[in-house]
Amino acid sequence: MNTPIFITGIGTDIGKTLVSAIITEALEADYWKPVQAGFADGTDAEKVTSLLSNKISVVHPELYKLALPASPHIAAREEKIEIEVVKLLQHAQALQTQINGKQLLIEGAGGLLVPLHKNLLLVDFIKLLQAKVILVSRNYLGSINHSLLTAAFCRSNDINVLGWIFTDSYMSYEDEIVAWSGYPKIASIPKLVNIDQQTILAEAKRIKPMLIKAGC
Repeated sequence: MNTPIFITGIGTDIGKTLVSAIITEALEADYWKPVQAGFADGTDAEKVTSLLSNKISVVHPELYKLALPASPHIAAREEKIEIEVVKLLQHAQALQTQINGKQLLIEGAGGLLVPLHKNLLLVDFIKLLQAKVILVSRNYLGSINHSLLTAAFCRSNDINVLGWIFTDSYMSYEDEIVAWSGYPKIASIPKLVNIDQQTILAEAKRIKPMLIKAGC
């Protein structure tokens, strides 16, 4: 059974879903987003489904699908439900059994310290899964600080980080983040004009050797 790969990042709106689609395509993996908070413009699972062109990957439905675009614990509270860690873990284990040796890619919500409920942060779920982690950083003013804080937290909490995937472009400092963080660069995804199946497939083919080298 493969160790799941968990896609997280330095915050929200930094390209985790785009990166998840590219990696899912590259590895012909299965995709799962356990908690979706906010879906007025469609869910991340729907977006990934629309961008995949291989016939092997399966996009699994969310365990919790919440209407409010907010921190999962707040969105759940608004709907008078509680996100249960036991259910999350049991579902993850069931998926691992079902997928017959394929890689399971799990996309988180926001960053590592997003609360799933009052006693469970996203990083706690990652540690319980014993997942390998890919950190996504979008190049913008302020992202050096956000990236290095994320890296420092991962290191101090013994998170198994495979490396960085950078998105967008703002000046040129990716190699400095890599050097300061101590985590390797897996790949950079340029700012994409058209985000469609053809583009995702091309990027997947381009970075597949880098993913394999990183231990995916």
